[in-house]
Amino acid sequence: MIINILFIGDIVGQPGMDIVGMWLPALEKKYKADLIIANGENSSDGKGCTEKEGKQLFSLNVGVITGGNHTWDKHQSQDYLKNEARVLRPLNYPKGTYGNGIYIAETPKGKVGVINLQGRAFMAPIDCPFRAAEAAIAKLRSETKVIIVDFHAEATAEKQAMGFFLDGRISALIGTHTHVQTADERILPKGTGYITDSGMTGPYDSIIGMKIDAAINRFLYQTPQKYQTATDNIHLSGVFLKIDTETGLMNSIERVMVPEFEKTRSV
Repeated sequence: MIINILFIGDIVGQPGMDIVGMWLPALEKKYKADLIIANGENSSDGKGCTEKEGKQLFSLNVGVITGGNHTWDKHQSQDYLKNEARVLRPLNYPKGTYGNGIYIAETPKGKVGVINLQGRAFMAPIDCPFRAAEAAIAKLRSETKVIIVDFHAEATAEKQAMGFFLDGRISALIGTHTHVQTADERILPKGTGYITDSGMTGPYDSIIGMKIDAAINRFLYQTPQKYQTATDNIHLSGVFLKIDTETGLMNSIERVMVPEFEKTRSV
């Protein structure tokens, strides 16, 4: 049996939330999605995911919301982690950190394990994501072979290393965090689906979601600038997965981008 899973890339601010509301019902129908997973760590004006955004996403049939390094940026999103098991934070934060890094979603076609991890290259020096993944997978495989990992990491090499490290033991390794969708979606040699980054759901007339002038000034003057979410040229990005429930391995993986970018311009 094949299970269809739709993953929505990093949702940024109200523009990202708006386009999810606009497009997700049609995409759910188009792909006949049995489960929708969304990275929501930037959904609350670029910083965290509060109860407001969580309720909106769950009302659109999102089953699991994953996080990342910005999960901690607002106390409201931290409070939300304590009360909503379907909203994840990276598993490999130190022991005792509140919130969950794993969730088992029930679908009409069986259980799906979701693991949220964060990289360490050019990021906070937290616990090892590789060892954390191994321990989590060992537990999850007693309940399901269908396992999706959102690896929220900066370095391409670290994401690729994790993909090959887990190849054959999980269904898919989906990279998040860089907000730029990569064109390397593929099935690894032992059957795991992989993409370095699923991309950003939000405003593309921006610097990875931030207003252009403020972002440029950070580079020009090497001083802090106020983060302001951009508003224009909004797209939804993500990945569509078809997985064999018997083996837990990938049947097909497809990038999603709506609407498509314009490639030509009349002069």
